[in-house]
Amino acid sequence: MRNKINIALPKGRLGEKAYDIFEKIGCGCPEIHEGGRKLVFEDEENGVCYFWVKPSDVAVYVERGAADIGVVGKDILLEQPYDVFELLDLGMGKCRMAVAGVKGERPDSEHTLRVATKFPNIAREYYRGKSREIDIIELHGSIEIAPVLKMSDVIVDIVETGVTLRENNLEVLEEIVKISARLIANKASYKFKNERIREICGRVAELCETGKQEGKL
Repeated sequence: MRNKINIALPKGRLGEKAYDIFEKIGCGCPEIHEGGRKLVFEDEENGVCYFWVKPSDVAVYVERGAADIGVVGKDILLEQPYDVFELLDLGMGKCRMAVAGVKGERPDSEHTLRVATKFPNIAREYYRGKSREIDIIELHGSIEIAPVLKMSDVIVDIVETGVTLRENNLEVLEEIVKISARLIANKASYKFKNERIREICGRVAELCETGKQEGKL
């Protein structure tokens, strides 16, 4: 059997879309479609083993070698510098990291900016580049209410459609960076399973490019 490749996928819509790509390039595992609560799926014929994990944990599994490759949002790679290879921008799961605040209001530039966010490192790096002093308020739930309740001046968060912002009387003030899903690899795996990983990466890249041209991604 060819080198088995362990693939970490994020639970949810992004992971399902990513699996569809792997299936289309001949790396499918039919058992995945059976549903249930099972998290690990192996297909010996195709030499693949998939497992579903929390999106923010994908890079940890890849970095630690439990997975050879994985699919993760660029926001997670920016928030914490994992020791992995970033192989490919999959061009899906597109959104943006942005600064948002109460509609029609602009923060006072004379005072320390209070920033509520789930991404403290991204926020610090962004405002460091602007030489702006900030006070990070790290939250883990729905941070949109922080400026509404005057606990923060702005938020730094992922914006996809902007609906949640509008429904809470917020608007995007600044765009920090565009975000999309990335294919990453464990560094040791990339060395010892290089041929197989490069083959998968090349076929995924070709399929993604075709999808872009056809407007499917």
